[in-house]
Amino acid sequence: MTKPATAATIDTLFVTHLYRAALAAREARPLNADLEACARSLAVDDEAGIAWSKANGYPGYTSYASLDDLPWRFPAFAELVDHLDGHVSAFAKVLELDLGGAKLVLDDIWVNILPPGGFHGSHLHPHAVVSGTYYVAVPKGAAALKIEDPRLAMMMAAPPKRQRAAMQNRSFVTIAPKPGTLLLWESFLRHEVPLNQGEDDRISVSFNYRWG
Repeated sequence: MTKPATAATIDTLFVTHLYRAALAAREARPLNADLEACARSLAVDDEAGIAWSKANGYPGYTSYASLDDLPWRFPAFAELVDHLDGHVSAFAKVLELDLGGAKLVLDDIWVNILPPGGFHGSHLHPHAVVSGTYYVAVPKGAAALKIEDPRLAMMMAAPPKRQRAAMQNRSFVTIAPKPGTLLLWESFLRHEVPLNQGEDDRISVSFNYRWG
């Protein structure tokens, strides 16, 4: 017979944070309308982005490898960056980063249009500190964000987690955003976008912040 455990102390170490925020509806609705219009325009006019998406098997369209000046091109993106800067600064404080008098600055920002049936495989964002996504259009049934425990590859002999395990103990966590949702995470965190089972495009804006 197993004896009851004696009193013990359990510390929580090496926490992985996910920052969630939402723009107020009065701000998000007009901003999202402008961002969606810009995104759909780019998906037609950005020949380099269209070609890169096809060549790299990205379903739909992304400006990831073609345009690096969206806030200069479109006022809507400049407005979004104003919001992002404040949230990233707040997240850096939560992470207790010692920035040495510098700050986290926007390094790149890009549009993603994921059509029905599209998905984005597991990946991370090297050479950045904080990454994130702002959600412009999330139709019913559209793909959520699936996040992987960064220790997973080192748990070779670990048993699976219980079906109803607490969020902080799971190997994967799925987040279902809404239009106007902002998610931030440290850039080493591997994530993916599962199959879009909605009937319309999922539109988002992703970005990286670097230390500088």
